[in-house]
Amino acid sequence: MIEVFPSQLPHCADWFVDGPPGAAALAEHALLAGTGRWWADRVHAPRAVAVSCADHVLFRGDPTALAPLSLAGFAAHYAQAPDRFLPLLGSSFDLLVPWERMVYLQREPLAATRPPRGVKVRRLLPQDAEAVGALGADAAWIHASWGGPAGLAASGHGWAAFQEGRVVAVACTYFRGTRYEDVACVTLPEHRRQRLALACVTALCRDIAARGHIPSWTCSRDNRPSRLLAWTAGFRLADEYVHHATGQPVRHTAGLVA
Repeated sequence: MIEVFPSQLPHCADWFVDGPPGAAALAEHALLAGTGRWWADRVHAPRAVAVSCADHVLFRGDPTALAPLSLAGFAAHYAQAPDRFLPLLGSSFDLLVPWERMVYLQREPLAATRPPRGVKVRRLLPQDAEAVGALGADAAWIHASWGGPAGLAASGHGWAAFQEGRVVAVACTYFRGTRYEDVACVTLPEHRRQRLALACVTALCRDIAARGHIPSWTCSRDNRPSRLLAWTAGFRLADEYVHHATGQPVRHTAGLVA
């Protein structure tokens, strides 16, 4: 696949409107936030298109237009695609691990949650970039869809719990669409079980509703803490799908010339 500019693919987000809320929001986020990358088998009259953001990639179109080696750049990604792409994905990577995913929509608005003494929950501001970055490598995924700590801090789409000037929990719109905003959150291990994530999520969801959008929540079926937090925050199951974790590229595939 070749990388293209969105302007080269008119109505490129229309390729992904048939996905669940989280996937549809990813494609729109890649356009609105400018942090995604677009790919196609060719610029004019493309037959297959992909969009990637953070470590996620969505595929649409005709997989027979692509060769396995053309997908090498999507190693170590979470790939979501129609079932017709599975043979291609299986030929492209040494591992292809299915993950069952659950999509929730917020149905039960909650009252504001009071944080513990000494903790302040507020919207992230551009000057909070350093504090967001100080969450460390294990939490770096939380700002990946915004291009890094500065992008998230300046986005207006993040809320954090601060203790003595330090960010100890964050909730943000991970993928912002025109209808849905997919929510993500993280809490430092030593500050868990204090309902800090819930306080941040509740404040964020009020913001999302005020924008006229619907909060969504996407997580793995086996992520019980995330599912429990979603339920507590008023989210209810709306859809299920499967995405696949890709391994390393397969350099030599039977029947193909590498």
